[in-house]
Amino acid sequence: MRIALPDASGALQEYQLTGDPLAAAPLGPDPARVVFSAAHVVADPFTSADPSGPAAVDWEATMAFRRHLAGLGLGIAEAMDTAQRGMGLDWPGALELIRRTKAELPDALVYNGCGTDQLDPAEARSLDDVRAAYLEQVAAIQGVGGRLIVMASRALAKVAATPEDYVRLYADVLAACDQPVILHWLGDMFDPALAGYWGTDSFEAAMETALAVIRDNAAKIDGIKISLLDKDKEIAMRRRLPAGVKMYTGDDFNYPELIAGDAQGHSHALLGIFDPLAVAVGKAIGQLGAGDVAGFRATLDPTVPLARLIFRAPTQYYKTGVVFLAWLNGFQDHFVMLNGAQAMRPLPYFVDCFKLAEQNGLLRDPDLAVARMKRLLAVYGVA
Repeated sequence: MRIALPDASGALQEYQLTGDPLAAAPLGPDPARVVFSAAHVVADPFTSADPSGPAAVDWEATMAFRRHLAGLGLGIAEAMDTAQRGMGLDWPGALELIRRTKAELPDALVYNGCGTDQLDPAEARSLDDVRAAYLEQVAAIQGVGGRLIVMASRALAKVAATPEDYVRLYADVLAACDQPVILHWLGDMFDPALAGYWGTDSFEAAMETALAVIRDNAAKIDGIKISLLDKDKEIAMRRRLPAGVKMYTGDDFNYPELIAGDAQGHSHALLGIFDPLAVAVGKAIGQLGAGDVAGFRATLDPTVPLARLIFRAPTQYYKTGVVFLAWLNGFQDHFVMLNGAQAMRPLPYFVDCFKLAEQNGLLRDPDLAVARMKRLLAVYGVA
């Protein structure tokens, strides 16, 4: 099968599809790693509301994608930044998403983003404001039976004056949690408003503060996900975690190496890139569990160029690539996103995503994907 795709100059070149769609290989009941996919949401394309207003979500398509992930045996990290949390999906929309996923998949492995996004950082005046916002979300999510991912807070980054402010505030939040949580350290490449999190611009000093929070509250913490796109920083912190506290990689650039691990340990996974890569994850983790590290790497290493493209700077727009591939794969009928985010990447990005996904067997129905790619090209005036 062939499709004419524009090159860097805009000239059309014939592209020959070469990849064979991957067969699904669901995770087994006792996988070698705990694996979460942060899941995207599907916008309602028929809303009359402007993209800048409250989120209009196609709930059926959104839930169908979660059934797809759960059917592959993946855990779901719900209402996170991949779901455009704080970038199109507000707190009321996030709580509705959490409630619906719990009702739809009551027995699935689901942890839910808990933050302070109902509090406008510009209106945050004190740590008490931030504490109250966190505790409101803790109570609401636990009230529907949800487990928590305690997300980084833009408001806390604004009002905290010292690292000790973070230590005290996290202690108060964690005391209200009825089951162990996953902490989330999100780098400013994903959200510029989080620059200086943990009270410093120094990674080493920030790590010490985060480790102090974990040590002081270890019984309340299942693990920590760090999304800094720097494998050495993740490994350095992983080696210092208390026994029983997991490292969940959020490194969408270096995940195969980090999940495979080394003689001192390994990372589990909580990744936005596992939304489009879900079909490959079960196969790879199964290989790892069977002791076939080379096979694991052979499955996931070739996907890294696609991941690095999707998450290239400005990294916060990676959701555009994730949803683009969901559309190509028939998980939704349109390429429309909350907050108009489908417009946040240029045409050559989509062309390269198409090629790399196809080469990795990630287009489950090549005929459909080619037809949809042609429709996108027509929007850009490519005949």
